[in-house]
Amino acid sequence: MGTYWHDRKKIGDAHERRVAKALQEHGWTVQRCGQGTYPPAIRHAMARTSSALRYFPDLIAARDDALITIDAKDRMPSTHSGRYAISTAALTAGLLFTAAHAPTPLYYVFGDCKVLTPTEIHHYTIHARPHRSGAWVLVATHQAHAFDEVFGAPFARAA
Repeated sequence: MGTYWHDRKKIGDAHERRVAKALQEHGWTVQRCGQGTYPPAIRHAMARTSSALRYFPDLIAARDDALITIDAKDRMPSTHSGRYAISTAALTAGLLFTAAHAPTPLYYVFGDCKVLTPTEIHHYTIHARPHRSGAWVLVATHQAHAFDEVFGAPFARAA
């Protein structure tokens, strides 16, 4: 794995920490999970497979009786197109995860802290013209939900 992957991983890890902190401020207990928590040998093997395990959520969180999963997606939205780009493989894995683990939701939290589910992205892009490579789907950023709308208001801090 080259420098490009390591640079992307640093950016992704920072976004995961930002999302985890924001969830904690909203009263959620958060645990990292997924590919970023595995030892290098497993990450190396996962990078070379087409298994949906490559796209396992980054975080799992609970508040009261609610259980959710999060895939933190940074370096999005496009700064010039007003759209998020989600890989087709990640979206397919997200839809499979959602079906297999219902009723536990999977949320994508983008770099601007806006939120969509795989099902919403699929719905919004099913009739849209796909990216010419077919490797990505593009969804308008205005379709996304505000973080507080999905995860509740932050807890007030004691003075």
